[in-house]
Amino acid sequence: MKELFGSPGKVSGLVLRIGQCLFAAASIVVMASASGFSSTTAFCYLIASMGLQVLWSFGLACLDIHALRLKKDVQNQILVSLFVVGDWVTAILSLAGASSSAGVMVLFVRDTDICKVERLETQLSCNMFQISITLAFISWFLLAISSYVMFWLLASV
Repeated sequence: MKELFGSPGKVSGLVLRIGQCLFAAASIVVMASASGFSSTTAFCYLIASMGLQVLWSFGLACLDIHALRLKKDVQNQILVSLFVVGDWVTAILSLAGASSSAGVMVLFVRDTDICKVERLETQLSCNMFQISITLAFISWFLLAISSYVMFWLLASV
């Protein structure tokens, strides 16, 4: 198989997975610490999809650490096929969660007066929602890179 940036069992792959995991976890923490997130289904879906991404990325980061420590090659066709399916499913769910939450935020900010209220708590919550959604998109972008790399690794077999 080819040596690509972000390949499993390589340092670049480990960096991508750790970045995905950290940004997804940060998105969850920021969203969960904002008051009133649970009243919006899209925000709950964002937390669920980011939770799945944390689990998936953490598991593959552990596999990368194991492969790097033991100098093992984890780039066989069966494992790469599993990585491709997992990455693409997780990427689609993460993009859906981030996009639906962003759509709700556009509704809150531009079309309703929810975020325009003079209450400090409401404005703070709206800002935290936006930060969480931004972190989710960054996490998705890193996962999209991994998905793309895995697809080309599978195609090179």
